Amino acid sequence: MAILSRRAAGNREGGVDAALLILRLVLGLLFLLHGISKLPPPPSGIVDTLVQHNLPAVLAYGTYIGEIVAPILLIVGVWTRLAALVIVINMIFAVLLAHTGQLFSLGTSGGYALELQAMYLFTAVALALTGAGRFSVGGRYGPLN
Repeated sequence: MAILSRRAAGNREGGVDAALLILRLVLGLLFLLHGISKLPPPPSGIVDTLVQHNLPAVLAYGTYIGEIVAPILLIVGVWTRLAALVIVINMIFAVLLAHTGQLFSLGTSGGYALELQAMYLFTAVALALTGAGRFSVGGRYGPLN
């Protein structure tokens, strides 16, 4: 009986590791596309938004950390918790600077107006809490994960 329990637990852990890999790849690739679209620097639309909110324009370069560096780290599976936390911070800034008017709104199709932003944010929160899993360069319990 103990053998069956261990085998079932091993299969369950493999499924969790595969799910974490899928979450990392999807979030990382989708976020990376957002970052690449903002090249070459500086991202003028973000600079304008920051200036309108009386924030230093140099913060716009943080976009590249949050939308290029962090997604690459997620995809590879190195420093996953830190990379996911950077994406969480990036999404909080994005919502507060560009989407506050939609925060409590429904979209034209009846869904939450910020459902994409919410999906990015809470997927990043989940990865920040769990780490990369076994299928990563950092490994499940590696020093870089």
